[in-house]
Amino acid sequence: MMEKPWVVPVNWVWTEIKYIGAVVSGGTPSTKEPSFWGDEVNWISPADLTGYTCKNISKGAKSITRMGLDSSSAKLMPAGSVHFSSRAPIGYVAISTEPLSTNQGFKSLVPATGVFNDYLYYYFKASKQLAEERATGTTFKEISGTAFGKLPFPLAPINEQHRIVAKVEELFSELDKGIESLKTAREQLKLYRQAVLKHAFEGKLTAQWREANKSKLEAADQLLTRIKKEREARYQQQIEEWKVAVKHWAAVGSKGKKPPRISKPKLIPSSKGKDQENLPSLWRWTNFCSVTYKIGDIDHKMPKDSENGYPYVSTGNIQHDGTIDFSNAKIISESDYERLSLKIKPENGDIIFPRYGTIGRNILVNFNKKFLVSYSCAIIKNITSLMNEKYIYYFSLSPEVKKEIQRYVKETTQANVGIASIEKFVFPLCSYREQMKIVEILESYLSVLDQQEEQIKESLLKSETLRQSILKKAFTGQLVPQDPNDEPASVLLERIKAEKVRQQPRKKTVKRRRTATA
Repeated sequence: MMEKPWVVPVNWVWTEIKYIGAVVSGGTPSTKEPSFWGDEVNWISPADLTGYTCKNISKGAKSITRMGLDSSSAKLMPAGSVHFSSRAPIGYVAISTEPLSTNQGFKSLVPATGVFNDYLYYYFKASKQLAEERATGTTFKEISGTAFGKLPFPLAPINEQHRIVAKVEELFSELDKGIESLKTAREQLKLYRQAVLKHAFEGKLTAQWREANKSKLEAADQLLTRIKKEREARYQQQIEEWKVAVKHWAAVGSKGKKPPRISKPKLIPSSKGKDQENLPSLWRWTNFCSVTYKIGDIDHKMPKDSENGYPYVSTGNIQHDGTIDFSNAKIISESDYERLSLKIKPENGDIIFPRYGTIGRNILVNFNKKFLVSYSCAIIKNITSLMNEKYIYYFSLSPEVKKEIQRYVKETTQANVGIASIEKFVFPLCSYREQMKIVEILESYLSVLDQQEEQIKESLLKSETLRQSILKKAFTGQLVPQDPNDEPASVLLERIKAEKVRQQPRKKTVKRRRTATA
């Protein structure tokens, strides 16, 4: 029985994809045979449509030869065919403007006369969920050629198909202009955010406040001296803790790895070229190393998984919104946690600085939780009694640090920046009171920007919902008025079926030879 997912106008008719054209599957020639690959036959795979926003396509990144076409199950289809990705993922759509073949990741349709390929294109765009519901598979879902051919299709009169496409494209054009404006505004907000951060760490946001309070502010050099003393005191405390851990390790028979020795705080000279450049008189340039307890990473040998214990976070667990996804983090044993955390561990007030891949997508730890981060991230241990951790965090997101990253990044298989480089990153030091004032002003600006970005995000989501609403109206017959003078779709369908029958090769009839009787 014909499936009819929704009600359509009386002069439309429900049918199946296989009845309105020729369903064609694809194939891939052997990659081990060089003669199968060349520039003779256009060929596409779903990878060619990743991020592809155009309706039409003429060729893919690779092409095949006639020999490659003949050696595989790929078929050459005429221009105007509609191609629908049937796996990895389901739902990419394009119309070919040149004769073209596909790999096995597509189910294509060569539309019959009277079926407008643009109408098909938009219907397939609206039918991703319909196709996914009919897909099968475990590793990844795929819709078979048979299932694709059985997809229900609302066939409209040929003239109405054209009117629908014209209206869809008119509305989509207006929608796309609005989306483009929203995206432009989003980019402008990003630039403004960076400008605000730049001004903050040049002392421009607090210029008037600083002038009014200059007699109450500590000079950066004095603060730096106090930070140096605190770093040394913390080191001595850690040495004592390490000695206790070593004694415990020896007492239990030296089982497992010996607790790693604590390294002495580094002293890195400030960049001479940065002396007072673009800074107020009470400020000074120094480096990250000089204003933190320590910048380091964990032991590079990966600890074993454990059913119970503590999260072991990697860059993959760091979200775009500045949070950590602990639900998918690796779990390590309590003993591994205790041993590894002697070297370094993230605590409330510290900064996690990804140094591989997504470099600089930093997180301020503003909660109390036992966890570790892999060596793909540096941990910046902040001296929260003397330095405002938010001041350091916001500076780590600033244009100045982005420049430092570009200066020190190593471009290998995966871009990365070393611990020693992060320690050398320049840092604009001012009094603790001014740090707090800068954070206060910054957050008032950033709060407004966050609200505006959220509004843009919501508007973009509404735009996509509106796009789907337009398509829904298009294929329920509500987008354009019906014309009683149009030939009914049922007549068109019968003509398509009759043409299919005429094109089928006739079976030869074999006459039986009469047996002669005596």
